[in-house]
Amino acid sequence: MKKSNNSKADIKKEIREKLKLDFIIPDEIPDEDMFMEQVTTFMEEHLKNNVRNEDEKTLTKTMINNYTKNKMMPPPVKKRYSRDHLIFLIYIYYMKSVMSISDIQKMMEPLMDEDMTSEKLYEIYTKTFEMEKAEYFNIEASVAKAKEITDKKLPVNGSGSAEDMENERLNKMLYIFMLGYDVYSKKRLIEKLIDEL
Repeated sequence: MKKSNNSKADIKKEIREKLKLDFIIPDEIPDEDMFMEQVTTFMEEHLKNNVRNEDEKTLTKTMINNYTKNKMMPPPVKKRYSRDHLIFLIYIYYMKSVMSISDIQKMMEPLMDEDMTSEKLYEIYTKTFEMEKAEYFNIEASVAKAKEITDKKLPVNGSGSAEDMENERLNKMLYIFMLGYDVYSKKRLIEKLIDEL
């Protein structure tokens, strides 16, 4: 069994491998109307590395219908979805695991305002994408720091002993708890900011 106190480069490499996320580049979003099946296929192809296992779906027809029903996005026009709809679906995809439906509704309201043009929505998405791309490296550094801290909490000398293996497992749990606390803290901040909208 290898030692837990890896070099910073090893830790960052491990995190990069586990954090591999697919993003949808603004230029890749088609500016032509699509039917629902085309939308689900597009999202599946572009976000396939984000699912946890093979059984998990990126997006289903039921999800899309529920998002529309819950006023998280505008309804399709003659069963066709525009580039705007895809942008809404991308935002919802990333927010749904950390925000409630009612909070997502609040976030989407200004984007569904009749004064919001398609060009403005696309510009907002482009700016979001640019910020996310830059933020990825901050996230990587933050996660690496948490890993460094928790790897040193319980000693692991690489002997493969029962105690060594148990300490390595407990260090991994501490790492997960730290990451969970980070996510929880940011989720609470998101909720407070949404309440101020």
